[in-house]
Amino acid sequence: MAIDRYIGPVRPRGGCGKRPDGGVALLMVLWILAVLTVTVLSFSYTTRSETYAAISFREGVEKKFLAEGGIERGLMEIIYRKTNASAPATETSGVWKTDGTAYPVTADNGSFVVSIMNESGKVDINTTPELILRNLFANLGLSMEEVDTIVDSIGDWRDADDLVRLHGAESDYYMSLPTPYKPRNADFQTLEELLLVKGVTPQILYGGGEKKGVIDYLTVYSRSTRINVNAAPKEVLLAVPGMTTDAADAILALREARELTGQDMMGIIGQSYSQMSSYIDVAGLSTGGVFTVTSKGMKGTDTTGYAIKATVSIDAKNNFRYLYYKSPAATQ
Repeated sequence: MAIDRYIGPVRPRGGCGKRPDGGVALLMVLWILAVLTVTVLSFSYTTRSETYAAISFREGVEKKFLAEGGIERGLMEIIYRKTNASAPATETSGVWKTDGTAYPVTADNGSFVVSIMNESGKVDINTTPELILRNLFANLGLSMEEVDTIVDSIGDWRDADDLVRLHGAESDYYMSLPTPYKPRNADFQTLEELLLVKGVTPQILYGGGEKKGVIDYLTVYSRSTRINVNAAPKEVLLAVPGMTTDAADAILALREARELTGQDMMGIIGQSYSQMSSYIDVAGLSTGGVFTVTSKGMKGTDTTGYAIKATVSIDAKNNFRYLYYKSPAATQ
């Protein structure tokens, strides 16, 4: 007895007979490879970014330490100058000037640039005559309206009364501001306090672009009514009543060789000396106990670096204390 069996269609042998599941497996492998590739690339990018960030952080710390080393070097040079007061400040003597001259120093792992400024060569906003203050602001490019407002407002900020000067401001003005406050009615404690005074803007104080700020020519530490011509920058010299550009240039040129004396000033200024004498001083740079040291640490060919500014008071026994310390600090 014959039994019929249905076997189904016969599939031909060869490649065309493979099951279609192989294509799905291939796609899954490709997707897995793509995911792994993206993961590896992402990990590589993250690692590289973190490596660069670590290098940048390390270099930033190194620049800071270089700048701090520059501050210490500046203090050492001030003390060295005080103990060698009779030696002229020249390259051969090894004595540094304290009139803002910049001195580059190379270290094992970088370099720093240090400048020392005797505060007696600046305009003290608490004690210097207003005429010098007006001339300084005017010489920096401010209009006469701005000069009148700032100088009168500085006077009102310092004095103890509530009488308002012609272009100044007292409590009524400051208390009417969106964020009200009262004037100190006493001497300025810091130069940054000027930003609270009517008419003073950050651009005027710190400068911007090609325009210089006034902060590098002002002080609250000299406590003198006169300007020390042995330390004053040209901008401050030109603020002295009766000072001409030629006379200021002559003072700076002679200062390159030695400190000026009263006889030198009489020879440079001539007949104007009697008019100017009440505004200037020729104290030696080894005298005066308050100095500002500015230091900028750099790595390689970097010119920006990390800057620190410190103001120190040094007594007769060469003991010092910090009056002001800013890190990082902006430099012009």
